[in-house]
Amino acid sequence: MNVLILGATSRIAQSIAAEHAKDGDSVLLAARDREEVKTIASDIQVRHSTRVLVGDFEATDVDSHPGFITDAVEALGSIDTAYVVFGAMGDQEGSQQDFSAARTVLDVNFTGAVSISEALATYMEERGEGAIVGISSVAGDRGRQSNYFYGAAKGGYSLYLQGLRGRLARSGVHVMTAKLGFIDTPMTYGMKTKIPIASPEATAKALKNAATKGKNTLYYPWFWRFVMYLIKAIPERMFKKMKI
Repeated sequence: MNVLILGATSRIAQSIAAEHAKDGDSVLLAARDREEVKTIASDIQVRHSTRVLVGDFEATDVDSHPGFITDAVEALGSIDTAYVVFGAMGDQEGSQQDFSAARTVLDVNFTGAVSISEALATYMEERGEGAIVGISSVAGDRGRQSNYFYGAAKGGYSLYLQGLRGRLARSGVHVMTAKLGFIDTPMTYGMKTKIPIASPEATAKALKNAATKGKNTLYYPWFWRFVMYLIKAIPERMFKKMKI
């Protein structure tokens, strides 16, 4: 299998790459920081003795995305599964004070993610097979005052993936939406919460297994499905008063 991982410098992406490398899959890691990606690729290649390639990818440079997919296919031979892992949490207060900061959050998490997913969809639809795994967030299930720019972008991406899944269902291409809760990454560093924080390694295994089984939507950790069910059930008149 040939696997493309976008946003490859994140801990989740690295763990996904390692999971596939264990199976002998060929992996192309792409991100903005090419030197860091090269270091990550070399480590995975040494550990697992499989083909690991690197590529330059910028989420907000949407004009480059179709060409990037063409180059990735040429390098790998094909793209069987693609993981859209990149994202930017941003700072809610900073985004409220300066819309350019908010725009970065929206452009990375929604516009950039949709753009590269469309380029992947075009390639896989023409080929008649493949899988796209879009990393979204439970933050997109309901707008919360503490992170509504990030939540709006992720919520929009989740809706997009749902529509794309329907479009590609008859073409042999599967689209999975991964709604992640708290994962042990720089985004959650220093966070104080009673809700368990999952490891990137466990998350990667869950993502790979769910994608292999053709799951449509994955909440991970699993209990977030029920957490968000409860949060969405809170009446708006009460919810707008809650500082969450």
